Amino acid sequence: MEQCEEDGRTFMQVISEKYSPENFPYRRGPGIGIVVPSGPQGSPMKDRLNLPSVLVLNGCGISQAGDEGEIAAFCAHVVELDLSHNKLRNWHEISKIVSNIPNLDFLNLSSNPLNESGLEPSCAEAFSRVRRLILNNTQVSWDTVHILTREIPELEELFLCLNEYNTVSTSAVSCPTLRLLHITDNSLHDWSEVRKFGPMFPALDTLVMANNNLSSIDDSGDILQRLFPNLRSINLHNSGLNQWEDIEKLNFFPKLEEVRLQGIPLLQTYTNKERRCLMIAQLPSVTSLNGSVVTDNEREDAERFFIRYHLGYPEEELPYRYHSLITKYGKLEPLAEIDLRPRFHAKVEVHCEDKVEQVSIRLDQTVAELKKQLRTVVQLPSSNMRLYYIDKDMHSAFGPEEMKYNARALHSYSIRDGDGILVVPKTK
Repeated sequence: MEQCEEDGRTFMQVISEKYSPENFPYRRGPGIGIVVPSGPQGSPMKDRLNLPSVLVLNGCGISQAGDEGEIAAFCAHVVELDLSHNKLRNWHEISKIVSNIPNLDFLNLSSNPLNESGLEPSCAEAFSRVRRLILNNTQVSWDTVHILTREIPELEELFLCLNEYNTVSTSAVSCPTLRLLHITDNSLHDWSEVRKFGPMFPALDTLVMANNNLSSIDDSGDILQRLFPNLRSINLHNSGLNQWEDIEKLNFFPKLEEVRLQGIPLLQTYTNKERRCLMIAQLPSVTSLNGSVVTDNEREDAERFFIRYHLGYPEEELPYRYHSLITKYGKLEPLAEIDLRPRFHAKVEVHCEDKVEQVSIRLDQTVAELKKQLRTVVQLPSSNMRLYYIDKDMHSAFGPEEMKYNARALHSYSIRDGDGILVVPKTK
């Protein structure tokens, strides 16, 4: 979008310019736009405005509402409003805009300088229909947040990222409708602050708090169970968690299904496979880890891996989860290490008439190249040889296999040490 640079403009000035017929041609179709007669005499309005139901007015230098009657006339059908990166310093001006948009469902006020503006409860009533509210990088106070959550009866999603919070203020009144709290890129290091969200938002389904450097999860299991009874998804990317006990405690959230936990100190020393397997095994109810679905087969493999990973650990160091998995699968033997690297040489017995000779052959060569190698062994020219492969384990059942094709690679016969090559002179 082309950004407007002028300062101190009104909401109505900006939409009358941006959505005038010259700049924003009429779009046909139901619910797409409206055509409204021009305002009162002397109004700067064009003859008509074509407003979509989603208004994006970010970075336009808006600092005031403008004529409230005109806002009401033009914005009755608007459901989403993006006012991010403007110059709105005053909640009173924002409420003038919002109170005249009766169907507003989504409001983005990110990166407006609202840190010094107080919000009166009577002013907050204007926001009562909003269900999704974004206040990122506004440094808005917790007092203001609490007034908004109290006055918005159906608030479902709240974004408070980049607000420099290192503490959380509690509220006397809970917000029973909030399902998603996005509070990334703050400084909430202590669990004693995070736990306050439980009573404040009892219906919380999704908690996104990446980049907060949370150091640990300090409550006991029965407290955690009561704190977040409905939490289904948690994002703790780049937190400071460094003990497996913190991961185990996530199991006490009764409805938790999705976990995001990348970039934590605890996992730095493990390989990618170890990280995922150990985490899946520690979180038996989680169905999605770091955005990837955990299948039943992956879970069984991870749990078996977890048991084998802890073989040989002293009894006092075994995690609690180890014992429940032993009950499920029994004690597993270590996996036999199988060398799957391709072999490049084999020592074979070369049989020719009455002679038998041990020869080391390269397996990356062709039948034709083997014939050349065997010329000095059997004293025959290549053109006068017929070769047969003798598998030492199978030849009694199948007999020698003729190596008919000169271009075929030797490794395709699966030749191993102790097998035989029978050389038969061609009959004239």
